[in-house]
Amino acid sequence: IWYSSPDDSFLNKRTKWLQGPFRRVIIIIYFSYLRDTLAHPQCLDYQPPFKPPYHLEFCRHYEKLGCCDQKMDNSIAMRYWDIMDLIGDEAYAVCGDLVKDIMCQECSPYAAHLFDAEDPYTPVRHLPGLCLTYCSDFHSKCHSVVKYLTNSRTLLETCEKDRSHFCNLINLSDQDYCYPNVLRNNDLYSSLGKVVEDTKGCLQLCLTEVANGLRNPVLMVHSGDDTHRMFVAEQVGFVWVYLKDGSRLEQPFLDISGEVLTTPWLGDERGFLGLAFHPKYRNSGRFFIYYSILINGKLEKIRISEMKVSAHDMNVADPHSERVLLEIEEPAANHNGGQLLFGLDGYLYIFTGDGGKAGDPFGKFGNSQNRSALLGKVLRIDVDGSSIDGKPYKIPPDNPFLREPDAKPEVYAYGVRNMWRCSVDRGDLLTGYGRGRIFCGDVGQNRYEEVDIIVKGGNYGWRAKEGFECFDMKLCQNSSLDDILPIFAYGHHVGKSVTGGYVYRGCESPNLNGLYIFGDFMSGRLMALEEDKKSGSWKEKNVCMGDTKTCSFPGLINHHHKFIISFAEDEAGGFIILPTKPPGTRQPTRAKPTTSAPKKKIPGKTTTAKLSQEKLKKTTQAKEKQINASTKTPKKVLPNKKSLLQTKKDKKATGKPSHKPKLSIKGALERKRTKSLKPTKPKDVTKPKVWLQKIEKTERGVKKPVKSKPKVTVSKKNQDNSKRQQQKENIPLSKKRKLFK
Repeated sequence: IWYSSPDDSFLNKRTKWLQGPFRRVIIIIYFSYLRDTLAHPQCLDYQPPFKPPYHLEFCRHYEKLGCCDQKMDNSIAMRYWDIMDLIGDEAYAVCGDLVKDIMCQECSPYAAHLFDAEDPYTPVRHLPGLCLTYCSDFHSKCHSVVKYLTNSRTLLETCEKDRSHFCNLINLSDQDYCYPNVLRNNDLYSSLGKVVEDTKGCLQLCLTEVANGLRNPVLMVHSGDDTHRMFVAEQVGFVWVYLKDGSRLEQPFLDISGEVLTTPWLGDERGFLGLAFHPKYRNSGRFFIYYSILINGKLEKIRISEMKVSAHDMNVADPHSERVLLEIEEPAANHNGGQLLFGLDGYLYIFTGDGGKAGDPFGKFGNSQNRSALLGKVLRIDVDGSSIDGKPYKIPPDNPFLREPDAKPEVYAYGVRNMWRCSVDRGDLLTGYGRGRIFCGDVGQNRYEEVDIIVKGGNYGWRAKEGFECFDMKLCQNSSLDDILPIFAYGHHVGKSVTGGYVYRGCESPNLNGLYIFGDFMSGRLMALEEDKKSGSWKEKNVCMGDTKTCSFPGLINHHHKFIISFAEDEAGGFIILPTKPPGTRQPTRAKPTTSAPKKKIPGKTTTAKLSQEKLKKTTQAKEKQINASTKTPKKVLPNKKSLLQTKKDKKATGKPSHKPKLSIKGALERKRTKSLKPTKPKDVTKPKVWLQKIEKTERGVKKPVKSKPKVTVSKKNQDNSKRQQQKENIPLSKKRKLFK
């Protein structure tokens, strides 16, 4: 029960130093860990605690798991030293540690409980909840410091008049969560780092929408160039750029809708299906695409091409740069495969379907078991060169069937039916375990869906087997089959079309590290697999949506469109679901199959672009020049006011900061150092500005004001990237298709 008074601003507003908890661009899936009392670790922004990607210098107690990244830790340190300058050396010696502990509770994995922010319908306090004994000790020693931590008139008046009343105001009704009791509670901390399930054994999750206005999005990838941009491809042939702040650029990165074979038919599997950026995209600007085409109005093929980014705009592809690498004839309209990815070896992996129809009826053994066919395969090629026989790519020297005369040299693995969505495991962040493994979901025929780990030369059984069971009895009983069994398979009572996912390796939810998360397109079910490293087996972990109360926080939802068409991973290792609306609500696609012969494309040669692309480029040229001119002059960057790395020992000895300021992440990578200016104490300390802008909680959620930017030191390279990303912001989105994190 909250205390009520004429001035209760401290109960419903946040001070400045509570604003801006760490928030990644795309935190992909939000898992909530539930106890019987709904008590679980949670940050002030309603996201789960995480392991900071870099070492924390100030609030070091929370560098293994907490709610602050390096930037937030630096911000708290700066505010702390501002206060210490105001109170003087004598008060610092007595109160320094106490104030630091209180301020660092913003980084606690239980920050939402400490500040009573977990419930969106109750006020958020200025100070964390302090246990009575601790508060009494803090008040007796440091009551004069309270005025620098809050501007609440009620708290300030009670602090001066009545210690008991003051401590009752900032105490928590649940003594398990007040500081420092929360640190000593084994029930709370013993489970951190482990996945906690509800009573039904299900990992509950809530989602955050990260993009909308899309027409059947089939994939979402990042370019791996530290810009944290995400590229979303629509089946009709458009690729859109989403910037780090979540906004979408008005002009598409790529528009080949005139080349792509699509129809308005429900469930058509053809279209733009694959996109992969070269591992050295930052320097080369090369990327690769996989899409369906129609030749002479009747011959269907899949095409894999190389393209390059525009030399003048990093957010637009060069429409004239397409170079066809490979075309494969498709005997039917279904089972088109479509995955492209680069392995850790730097080679391009291409995942093709078995050719379509049902049961792989092509030839004596089907396409998948026929190593002389390119369908039903995992292909691997070297795109950084050309072969002596005229192919615009090379064959890796260790491809498994390179020296077999009856096998295609491109084949890396075979016996697959229609692998839909594969991914490369980033590996454990500390040990590197699992790094480089390729996981795929292979869509089944009549009975089973399966998940496979791809290995060189592997035979994955189709059409002899479906899942763990025989499909073609004659082929299945052949002693030479030597197939690799899936790591997991499920029957059609669970789902009828697997969608492959990712092994979670992000920093936001270390409790989920190592779980392979995937789903089913038809049933809309999300699933997870956990590996037993000793036996090598995988066990299913049930995943479900959180209930209404669990997901009642601002920005969170507990539902998505049923049909999960793809998953994605952001540049920081976050996880994204790409659902689409039910087939009955699908709008007709813009592109139509070509009925006349298109301009012939010769492998290795550059293809022509659409006239509409050229027209679009001309009409926007003047606007781009104007934007470039307006952003040409770099902004002046102010240096840090004071060092953030100063230790208490330095402060006690000299009373002044003694270390250089912490570099920004990119600055550190560039081996650049910056100098900080020696701070001067303000003359007038009667009204120090150490509290932050306030955040008011309304019935709709949390209202956030525009934050004033802290003084930071950045490299020139960061400034250039910022200028380019600022060229196209605040683009409105229509609401058709949505992606969730």
